[in-house]
Amino acid sequence: MKKIFLIVFVVFAFAEAVTAQQDPQYTQYMYNPIVVNPAYAGNRGVMSIMGLHRSQWVGLDGAPRTQTLSLHTPIANSRVGVGLSIVNDEIGPADETYAAADFSYSIPVGEGSKLSFGIKGGVHLLNVDFTRLNIFNPSDSRLQENVENRLSPTVGAGVYYHAERFHIGLSSPNLLQTDHFDNVNNTSATSFIAQERIHFFGTAGYVFDLNSEIKLKPATMVKVVSGAPLQVDLSGNFLFNEKFTVGAAYRWSAAVSAMVGFQVSEQMLLGFAYDRETTELGNAVYNDGSYELFARFELFNSYDKIITPRFF
Repeated sequence: MKKIFLIVFVVFAFAEAVTAQQDPQYTQYMYNPIVVNPAYAGNRGVMSIMGLHRSQWVGLDGAPRTQTLSLHTPIANSRVGVGLSIVNDEIGPADETYAAADFSYSIPVGEGSKLSFGIKGGVHLLNVDFTRLNIFNPSDSRLQENVENRLSPTVGAGVYYHAERFHIGLSSPNLLQTDHFDNVNNTSATSFIAQERIHFFGTAGYVFDLNSEIKLKPATMVKVVSGAPLQVDLSGNFLFNEKFTVGAAYRWSAAVSAMVGFQVSEQMLLGFAYDRETTELGNAVYNDGSYELFARFELFNSYDKIITPRFF
């Protein structure tokens, strides 16, 4: 059972017929939109620093593990926001790192509402260690030489609108489609080692005041990539007394999730999520589900301070 993931990975990730590759997924996407949408940079009104770790399908050899670190802030007395995002994604023998700078420009479009435009530029670093695989066919020419420090550029863009209670965004963190090739048997023939497909993300959410102490925020994220099924995440979070958050999420035909968060102080928020697959993979003996943990720290500036914790 523990070899299932590696077998699937070899078949789908390294075959010449590969048509798509999914970017990392996040259950608690509502707390860190800048990873996929550069237009979010500076939109919290303060310097915001966030770190996240995700372990997916715990117990399966070669299962995905993702770490992200992001920082973004508004520029004082301007409509500009800037940020930095770093994502490391490990899956099977592959290790990918994305590093990008983010820039946004916001336009007031009404009382308490803004429309922001953003761009993202950076690099993608790919490493593949085939010695970590239990290779069925050791003579396969595509699995003879490791991929080491293969660099490619990334350019992304996005738009983000938010009012006091509502937000919606559309983005692509990388608009460049990159095909990584290797020569086959030292001839002029080539085969795909990996393909970076263009991913599009749509996000939206609304905040309801149920009473003076409880708020409800339903949210959604839609991910579209050529050659892969449409991914839709639906979530609902309750915020109690501006301190404690509890919620649940459903990833269409994939997983159900539970989420909790605690506003430790005005500056610090901690969150945890657990996913359980609804597919046959969820019944695997060695699959203990997926775990996600994040910490967000915010530095309040004298010119702009968050009065109460924001859901987005």
